[in-house]
Amino acid sequence: MTALTGRCWKFGDNVPTDAIVRSDLVFGSMSEMVAHALEHLNPRFPGEVRPGDVLVAGRHFGQSSGRAIAARVLKAAGVSCVVAETFARTFYRNGFEIGLPLLECPGVAALVEDGDVLGVDVASGEVVNETRGGRLRGRPTSPFLLEMLAAGGLIPLAARLAEEG
Repeated sequence: MTALTGRCWKFGDNVPTDAIVRSDLVFGSMSEMVAHALEHLNPRFPGEVRPGDVLVAGRHFGQSSGRAIAARVLKAAGVSCVVAETFARTFYRNGFEIGLPLLECPGVAALVEDGDVLGVDVASGEVVNETRGGRLRGRPTSPFLLEMLAAGGLIPLAARLAEEG
């Protein structure tokens, strides 16, 4: 399913994977990493994020070390989708590989504020601010990546394709 509705958590430009998951926690438990996710940028986030919430960011989200665990932590925290002006390529790949929907949508940072309710259609690229009004259309997600999301990520997709022969 590619159409989602959730409460917005807004972050700025150039959010590195080190800000998503602190380097001193990378080898800890998932619950510990989730309990500290993005706390340096918004101390409320780890304690108040709820399943179905949507993370919105500016340019170059997930830059820097390319830690694959960063996308996993956001998904484990309950984030249903990340919408950003642009993503670091490695983070973009990592998100889809674990079944976390991502959408590039120029102008999205100006469309939303923390707490707004957003409708996101990853397939069409549409983002609707249901709280304040306004809509944008980002870059639609490719059919292959949509298939990967529907399967739950790369490994489940590969397993399914192997079974199909």
